[in-house]
Amino acid sequence: MKLTALFGAAALSILPIAATAQSLPDLAGREVTVVTENAYPPLQFLDAAGAAVGWEYDAMAEIAKRLNFTVKYENTSWDAMIPSVSEGQYDIGMTGITITEERKGAVDFSDPYLRSEMLMIVRGDENRFADAATFAADPDLLISAQPGTSPFYAAVYEILDGNEENPRIIKFETFGAGLEALKTGDVDLTLSDSTAANGYVAASEGGLKIIGTPLASEDFGFIFPKGSDLVAPVNAAIASMQADGTLDALNTKWFLDYKMGE
Repeated sequence: MKLTALFGAAALSILPIAATAQSLPDLAGREVTVVTENAYPPLQFLDAAGAAVGWEYDAMAEIAKRLNFTVKYENTSWDAMIPSVSEGQYDIGMTGITITEERKGAVDFSDPYLRSEMLMIVRGDENRFADAATFAADPDLLISAQPGTSPFYAAVYEILDGNEENPRIIKFETFGAGLEALKTGDVDLTLSDSTAANGYVAASEGGLKIIGTPLASEDFGFIFPKGSDLVAPVNAAIASMQADGTLDALNTKWFLDYKMGE
């Protein structure tokens, strides 16, 4: 599924999942603790009234309904997300987590439910560089990144010189802090996948723009402690939601109809 309008050429798609929608497991009302960061719109965030909303909340509610379990939500930082799930403090983690081989050593992943591309965000009046190569060529230009994330590694290995301590990478604890640094001129570039990048640009009313071509694509999945008995049921629910159009409807709601900042 290629999104148009809000996302333009930056494609975000439901991935083909091999499983077919059949009768789903019944978890008999079991309580499942789901942890998130609430810092990654439109997947999960706090709206103007302070309510936790987003694509992943809607998806998890539907998964819980189909599998007959009760969700208890908790909140943690990105840095603590994977370690805390790996240690069994929570049953499921959701915060737009990219599936990587390294992370598979610490947690189990669901089947991917979204694919997104890494995009370069700059201020709307930026004219000093137009792509990754021209950014890298100017040693005075800075990029913001959240350590341990896919944008951080894309900055290091796809734009700069492979040095994770390169002083041109200004590290922030949250994506939002890095984006604010971009807006105020403290850095010159930040990276995000298309799920968030296009939304922030659309909400900026010309204050931000996307340049260059996508740097990489990434697949998102829910995470579980290693060996969790929830992986197979959740995968079955994801497959059933793809088969009956529910995932397409969530994409339309959160990536086409929804506008950042409203």
